[in-house]
Amino acid sequence: MKIEISVIIPFNDDLSFLKKAVNSVLNQSFKNYEIIIICDNPNIKKSLFDLKKFIQKKRNIRLLNNKNNIGAGYSRNRGIKIAKGKFIAFLDSDDTWTKNKLLIQRNFMKKKDILASHTSYDILDLNNNFIKKRISSNLKYHNLLNSCDIGLSTVMIARKLLKRSCLFPNLKTKEDYVLWLKIAKKGVIFYGLKRSLTKWTDRPNSLSKSVYQKLRDAFIVYYKYEDFNFFKSLLKVLILSINFLEKK
Repeated sequence: MKIEISVIIPFNDDLSFLKKAVNSVLNQSFKNYEIIIICDNPNIKKSLFDLKKFIQKKRNIRLLNNKNNIGAGYSRNRGIKIAKGKFIAFLDSDDTWTKNKLLIQRNFMKKKDILASHTSYDILDLNNNFIKKRISSNLKYHNLLNSCDIGLSTVMIARKLLKRSCLFPNLKTKEDYVLWLKIAKKGVIFYGLKRSLTKWTDRPNSLSKSVYQKLRDAFIVYYKYEDFNFFKSLLKVLILSINFLEKK
């Protein structure tokens, strides 16, 4: 039987988070999937040893080890290149899924012949306390230009969209935003499932919390990847920031 969904998980530091993420995939009601874990930190030998023990009896998990730290985006690209599934689902190592996530999203996409989708998600603190919910919606290119309203761990996308010219760039943050814009620019709509199927962990020390880094990378998105001029790029960063603050 052909694999239908490839789940790609880059991993860098905390093994306890990763185990929760992987278990949330293993507990899915939909079973026709593979998991590809990419370790992006060659210096965590003890965690890597424990990870190999954790997955050694699980036939549907493959582990890739990066010789150097290449970043989450490039690590996902390595996973995409060996993926066998018709669909790709991304999951960050500190997030988890509800048990019917793959089934509901896959059925939603197949029924409507959809190429890209995302779901609503719950934001939790480190103690699993609910903070707030982000609601998904149908997004076209012009929507995404002003507001990146797609949670990476909620995305499922047809593998055929992810070709050499349409992969993650090398950015510390916003690498997913660049890819969503590339895909949407081709006329693909990111259809939103209103149901919350992902739990996103708000980690205070994560790179995504660095305001300077996010602003810097947002400017690069518009100036380098969207080829806007300097002043238009600054304006887009301002609009993106205002829209983000309004949703906090």
